[in-house]
Parts: sequence; structure tokens; C-alpha cells
Amino acid sequence: MGASAQTKPMAHSLSGISASTFASFAILAVGIALFAVPTMIFVVQEYWSSESGAHGPIVLFTGIWLLWRQWPQAIKVREVPQGFEVWAALAVFVVLQVIARITQIVELEGFLMYGALITVLYAFVGGEVLKKLWFPLFYIAFIFPPPETIVAAVTVPMKMWLSVAAIRFLDLFGYPIGGEGVRIYIGQYELLVAAACAGINSIISLSAISLFYIYVRHQAEWRYAAFLVLFIVPIALLANFVRVLILILLTYYAGEAAAQGFLHNFAGIVMFAVAIASVFGLDSVLKPLWNRYVSKDQREAVNV
Repeated sequence: MGASAQTKPMAHSLSGISASTFASFAILAVGIALFAVPTMIFVVQEYWSSESGAHGPIVLFTGIWLLWRQWPQAIKVREVPQGFEVWAALAVFVVLQVIARITQIVELEGFLMYGALITVLYAFVGGEVLKKLWFPLFYIAFIFPPPETIVAAVTVPMKMWLSVAAIRFLDLFGYPIGGEGVRIYIGQYELLVAAACAGINSIISLSAISLFYIYVRHQAEWRYAAFLVLFIVPIALLANFVRVLILILLTYYAGEAAAQGFLHNFAGIVMFAVAIASVFGLDSVLKPLWNRYVSKDQREAVNV
């Protein structure tokens, strides 16, 4: 009777805690949904539906998978931060996100909403957990469109370089090709690299996917991973160069209509295939060389 009497209050207490916890998480889930869903719908419609943002769903699901995989280890260092700093950060993020939503500045809206969600996560688990989850949290940010001013500043020089490189390369094979700035003239056709190479903006997509591969494959060897990251932009440029060549040749042999139709999308698929294959191939070549260099360096250190 004594044991039975003791277990009832404990069961009642656990039941109360469970109900309270469930209610708290339910309220939080509703609040997050009301806050985040409109922004995500906007991002999907304005960004994911475009070629430059097609990587969004892939990044989101693979990023959630990374969080799920690393969460059990990360949560072990959980600590609850001060409430004041959480509420102060939330006030800033929410106000700015609402302003961005009203003005429909999607480039800012997504990042501000994401910052508010990370602040909520910080309120529950603390900074040490976020440090352990730094890569998945950083990687998921690729689902949002980068500011157009930054994209333009980076891609305009790249478009100029791709235009010149494509002209010089095809000129070696005797094609009637010339150019001025980002304009390319081949035969009776005129192309704009800005249009013929819309895939230049896919450098964001290629960078995200390449970072995911490098992190999953080599996260334990951060020096080699950092070394491999240096090749992401050159590989993306190479892939876009291949795409520009394909579109120029399609325009020359099949006409502008064919190059801007289904074959235009096919060129984009080829570009991604070239980029991913290049990352895999470069990794398979560099990794043995890196291991040999590290082993030699370690042997010399031991001898010294």
C-alpha cells in the first residue's frame, strides 16, 4: 500500500510535466508556423521556382538530415541563456522581418526570418549547442536568395571572363565568332552572356552542394576540407564555361529558338553534371596526394 501510494503522485507529476511541455511546444510550433510559413511560401514562389534557386529543396532536406544526425551529440552541452538577450534579438529580427515582408524584399526577409528562428533555438539550447551545429545551420541558409547587389558584383566580372574565354576558345577552331563586352556574335546570331549564361547565378547552387559533399566526406579532416573548398568557385566557373560553349554551338548549328528551348535546360543539367563530377574527380586525385604529404610531414616531425 505504501509503495502504491508513493507512485501515484509521481505519475501524476510526470503527467503534469508532460502536458505542460506538450502545450509549450504546441504554442511554439503554432507561433513559428504563423511567422515562418508566409515567408517560406514567398521564397518558394519567388526563388525556388527559378533556375538559380532550384537547389533550395535539396539544401533544406539535406540540412535537416544533418541537424537530425548531429543533434544527439550537440544537445549534451545544452545550457539556457539569459532571457534578456534572447528577447532583445527577437525584437530586432521580428521588426525587421515584418518590414521586409511588407516591402517584399525577399533577399532580406528570408535571412531575417531564419535569424529569428535561430534565436528561438538559442533560447532553448544555448550557444554551445549552436557551435556544434554550425555547419548545418550555415548550410540551410543557402535556401534563401542572396542579395542581388552582391550577386551582381560577383557575377558581372565572371560573365565578362566567360565571354572572352568562350570567344577565344571557339576562335581556335575557326568559328566565325567575335564579341564586345558580354555580347557574343557567331554567324548571324547575337547572344548575351547575361541570358546565354543565366547559369552563372547557379554558382550559389553548386557551392552549396559541393560544401555538403565536402563536409559529409571530410568533416573530420578540416584542413583538407578547407583546402578543397578553395576549388569550388573555379569548378563552378569551369561548369558555366562548358554551358556557354554548348549554348553558343547550339545557337550556331540549330538556331536561337532551339538553344533557348528544351536544349537550354539540358545545357544546365550538363553544367551541374560537369561540376559535381569535377568535385568528385578532384577529390579522388587530391586526397591521396594530401595523405602522402601529411604522412611525410609527420615523419619529419618525429625525426626532428
